[in-house]
Amino acid sequence: MLLSTTTLAKDRSAEEQLPPVIAIIIDDMGHNLTEGERLIRMDQPLTLAFLPFRRHTVSLARYAHRRDKEIMLHAPMANTRNFNLGPGALEPDMDRQQLVASLRRSLQSIPYVQGVNNHMGSLLTQMREPMDWVMEELYRYPLYFVDSRTIASSVAANTAGEHAVPALSRDVFLDHEQSTEYVDRQFRELIRLARQNGTAIGIGHPHRVTVDYLEKHLPLLDEQGIAIATVSGVWAMRNSNQEMFAEGDKQPVSPMVARGKEE
Repeated sequence: MLLSTTTLAKDRSAEEQLPPVIAIIIDDMGHNLTEGERLIRMDQPLTLAFLPFRRHTVSLARYAHRRDKEIMLHAPMANTRNFNLGPGALEPDMDRQQLVASLRRSLQSIPYVQGVNNHMGSLLTQMREPMDWVMEELYRYPLYFVDSRTIASSVAANTAGEHAVPALSRDVFLDHEQSTEYVDRQFRELIRLARQNGTAIGIGHPHRVTVDYLEKHLPLLDEQGIAIATVSGVWAMRNSNQEMFAEGDKQPVSPMVARGKEE
């Protein structure tokens, strides 16, 4: 059962009859061409979060758009373990101008971007001032934010809300351990939360075990009475089907790459 944002936004009576709904975000898109293409070819409305300036980011994002996937920037943010973030990093020693410039370049590098979530970020998402700068920039555009919640003390989602940026938070990580048994346990937890709360958001990665699992199990959701939607579709459900952005209120993200030429 596939639910688009339009389907979800019809009326209150329809909303009340909806089945439990999950959204699945796939992070770290842009590195792995083979698994990325497999995810894009799936019929279900997955939401794909692309790292900026990676080898396959632009071509996969364009392909994903043609296949009606929702596209996000997976914004690299500083972590407590000092892992290298690569291009597009947002670091705590940046001043406002540096951080906003880095974020803006990353947004402009992702064709058809509709939202943002944090890659790593266990350090930066705890810091109120950098999060203020991030959300003030995101407010300029028709973009939502998903807090990946890589640490429980994250202030990212709350800060987004305070800056009127549509915000959601991750409920379940699907593949911290790369085994079929672990992914299955986490996927079942995602469904349990959706049955309990009406909706739930899971995050996975383009690992082969994850892609294999989703290829097999997503087509079985219908018979379980579970629907799958994009992140913006889930936001609509959770917010009384109101429009995410007022018409004419935002400026488009100016693409760094030409969209007219397909790769």
